[in-house]
Amino acid sequence: MTPKYPVRLLLAEDQVMIREALAALLSFEGDIEVVAQVGRGDEVIGAARESNPDVAVLDIEMPGMDGLAAAAELKKHNPDTKIVILTTFGRPGFLRRAMESGVSAFLVKDSPADKLTDTIRRVLAGERVIDPDLAAAALADGLNPLTPRERDVLGASADGRTIAEIAAQLYLSEGTVRNYLSACIQKTGARNRAEALRIASEHGWL
Repeated sequence: MTPKYPVRLLLAEDQVMIREALAALLSFEGDIEVVAQVGRGDEVIGAARESNPDVAVLDIEMPGMDGLAAAAELKKHNPDTKIVILTTFGRPGFLRRAMESGVSAFLVKDSPADKLTDTIRRVLAGERVIDPDLAAAALADGLNPLTPRERDVLGASADGRTIAEIAAQLYLSEGTVRNYLSACIQKTGARNRAEALRIASEHGWL
């Protein structure tokens, strides 16, 4: 289904050359208009508020806020905007988090260029588009074993933060933080929290 009007598109990608190349590629399409470009995840909401896009194409790895967190926030503020995740990181855990965030499509960057333009039109028509290999891997890999709060605590433990620092950041008691980290270590089969963080990151569970 091809829209009868230009699709208003927001593009979020931190690598300037890739962002500009995507914008140029999409602008060649007669029914797509790139109305906003940002290079940080924490700029997505403001840009969406100003441009009111029909579709947002978001990278996952961005400074300020990752694309999946930005997608969840965008769904709260602009629920009618369709979201396409376009990423180098084709991890099953990322796909599951994207679906939880209300994302309409998940593509890896080595997909053919015409796949992206076709996906933009399809999500606007109400379809959900998922890379088939990634979907199969997600089914085979099983569900994310970590709860949302466990993900928060484990993610906050990056860069060697202390229990006290994590507790202060998340407004939790130190005992609660220890309990969450213990659960993360057990669920990931790790020997310590650093290994739990590595395993969870590699699976896209954070």
